[in-house]
Formats: sequence, structure tokens, C-alpha cells
Amino acid sequence: MDFDGFDWDKGNRKKCQKHGVSVEVTEGVFNRPVIILPDEAHSKGEQRFRAIGRTVEGRGMFIVFTLRRRDDEVLLRPISVRYMHSEEVAGYEKENPDF
Repeated sequence: MDFDGFDWDKGNRKKCQKHGVSVEVTEGVFNRPVIILPDEAHSKGEQRFRAIGRTVEGRGMFIVFTLRRRDDEVLLRPISVRYMHSEEVAGYEKENPDF
């Protein structure tokens, strides 16, 4: 998935940080391999996606995001970010052994 940068403001920054995940950690997940899935059940007016990836330290991350166009750029706007529970990590590893 191609995008030009991230879209942060007070609203999504505060919501994402409430789970103890910094902006830098969130952005860093996208510098590594990620699994991106549609989030059709929660899309009400804009297309949403779920990303499953890992931090530099190897912790599993779950990120809900949308893409927003600003001028000529496509920006990834995180909506919700949290560390994954060990059961979730095990499930995704089983489904995606090369990940």
C-alpha cells in the first residue's frame, strides 16, 4: 500500500496514545512488513483498513487506519492503535507463517 506520510492531529494522536503507543512506534510499524486487511464492518463513510505488524522490538501491533488525500498526497491516518494480545499474535502467526 503506497502512501506519502501520516495524518496526525490532537484527536487521533490522543486516542492512539491512550494504549501506550507513541506516534514514532506507530509509524515505525509501517517500515516493516505488515498485513493489511479491509475493515468493512466499521467503515461508515470512508474506507478503513486493519494493519497487523511488529514494532522494531518485535511486539505485535494492531492498527486501524484510513487513507486521506490532501492536495497531491495520500496520507495514512491512524484511528486506533494497540499492542496485540499473545493469543492474537499466535493466531496471526499460525495463519501467516512467513510473517
